[in-house]
Amino acid sequence: MSEIVNQIADATGIDPELAEKALGMMLGFLEKEGDDAAVQKMIAAIPGAAELISEHAGDGGGGFLGALAGGGIMGLGQQLMGAGLGMGEITALARQTIAVAKQYAGEETVDQVVASIPGLGQFI
Repeated sequence: MSEIVNQIADATGIDPELAEKALGMMLGFLEKEGDDAAVQKMIAAIPGAAELISEHAGDGGGGFLGALAGGGIMGLGQQLMGAGLGMGEITALARQTIAVAKQYAGEETVDQVVASIPGLGQFI
């Protein structure tokens, strides 16, 4: 997983430790919100993804603003901002996360995951 985190950190300019946390949060969001079969296939294909999700998916919490956002894509955005990322960094991280997922799980599987989550497509 460290190779994947470093790849994403290098591509986005985000500190590797923060990139790891944010990647875990994003993958956890996809697992929670996406099409079950496609998400499970995607997570199984990415080395270390399941461990990263269990380690970081609950991080950030979102606090009061996350609660107001009501979860979903807006709640994830609040969690990531709470972790210290700006909107540009979040967008770059989302694009890199999807690119890495496609690299391991294939474009068709990842496109199915993205299509199953309302509003996600506009951020990647």
